[in-house]
Amino acid sequence: MTHEFGHIVGGMACGATLTDFDLAPWRMPYSLHSPDPHPLVTLWAGPLLGVAVPFIGAALVRKRWAWFIADFCLIANGGYLALAWLSGDRFLDTPRLLAAGAHPGLIVVYCMVTIGVGYVWFRSDCIHFLAPQPSGGEPCRAPERRQRVS
Repeated sequence: MTHEFGHIVGGMACGATLTDFDLAPWRMPYSLHSPDPHPLVTLWAGPLLGVAVPFIGAALVRKRWAWFIADFCLIANGGYLALAWLSGDRFLDTPRLLAAGAHPGLIVVYCMVTIGVGYVWFRSDCIHFLAPQPSGGEPCRAPERRQRVS
């Protein structure tokens, strides 16, 4: 949801006209802008805000479950751009980014960072939430959330 909302906000910020959108979670969300004077801004706003909004929310909430969601969004946004590139479907973000003039290296770096870091952090979250609890007493207190490096 934050990814697609990012496209909408990015389009509004650069003067694009939103012609159609669907944010229903049970279908593939989309947003269409025409005309779009700055398609790179509109397109990059999706994966950038798709990661930034959950991270800002997690930093404000300061709860482990919020970091779980933010870390999932990190790996999901990078994975989406990588898989969209592999699929080649012209309606998905990566082929549209390339068609709008995005440098392929920038997309590769975004995917490597988000998937790499997202995997490590999300794996840690999964181990924390899915690990068996000790029997006979209170569950173990989770260690404090690791510090994020800016």
